[in-house]
Amino acid sequence: MIKSRPEVFDAYWELAAERQRIFYRRLHQMPSPWTEDEILLKYRFCNAFRASDRVSQYHIRRVVYGEHLSREPEDVIFRCLLFRFFNSISTWELLERLYGDPRLSNFDVGRWYKDMDVGQGLFNAAYMTCGVKVFGYDKKHGNYLALVKSMVDDGLVERILGAADFAAVYGLLHPYKLVGKFLAYQIATDINYSDAVDFDDNTFTMAGPGAVRGINKVFADTDGRSPEYLIQWMRARQEEEFNKRGVPEGIATLWGHRLQAIDIQNMFCETDKYSRVRFPGVGGEKQKKPKQSFRVAPGPVPAPFYPPKWGINEKSLTLPQVEAIKDPDEDLPWFMG
Repeated sequence: MIKSRPEVFDAYWELAAERQRIFYRRLHQMPSPWTEDEILLKYRFCNAFRASDRVSQYHIRRVVYGEHLSREPEDVIFRCLLFRFFNSISTWELLERLYGDPRLSNFDVGRWYKDMDVGQGLFNAAYMTCGVKVFGYDKKHGNYLALVKSMVDDGLVERILGAADFAAVYGLLHPYKLVGKFLAYQIATDINYSDAVDFDDNTFTMAGPGAVRGINKVFADTDGRSPEYLIQWMRARQEEEFNKRGVPEGIATLWGHRLQAIDIQNMFCETDKYSRVRFPGVGGEKQKKPKQSFRVAPGPVPAPFYPPKWGINEKSLTLPQVEAIKDPDEDLPWFMG
């Protein structure tokens, strides 16, 4: 029988709801602080919905649906591969400065390798891409450009377009050098944001290392179930669990779009980070505090943009109601402020 640790299980759902409230408070352009949770004030945590995170928003708006870019399905998939391997907004902007519309017809590994060697960091370490010289290039970016070329030459793009389901896309990506299980899952999700394919991404999931750690903290006994089973188990329970905690529909969902398997997986990873501070004795391993501190980005949060096939972009023009957080300094006498 599956048995949770009640305090961590509750924290999972509370974290998902509070992270959504923070997201909406920022969209309302409310002044900080956006939460009373001291852990969320101190450390950086991803949004409850992966598609709302800054890099995913950039990917959806600019890389997949950019108005100046080719909408040919083959080019869309090519861009998804290229962007996620570097996982860096500044690198994509470099490619656009160099080539305007990065597409299959102007992709040349040798030329791009030289053009991209500009002395700036080209990779975001979020998915810890490997730097092994498996394709013979001295610099990491050359090996990833060569990887993309090997995929294109191997007919991967066409095979993705002909895939039967979401799991099949993952299965096509996973065997390639430098692509592990978790990265293959992320790329498959990125591609499924596009209109090149249209699969139910809840039919397959893959737990990353952080999610596995989170699962081991949320559950005292998994009854021998796989991490992927438990991700789907939590996904099926979300409406019930949010209702139990009095979380309204407007906070529990993204304008009616419920947490998907990828989001549930991500929230296990975030719960792992959160538990290191709130429940440091849980999990049976040496606990390290989260690596990244929370820093307020300058300027307002842009209005979000989601895959049009989700049907929520017009709905997102109306923001859910959420209470503002009162700054505790407001209650201080003027001479103590």
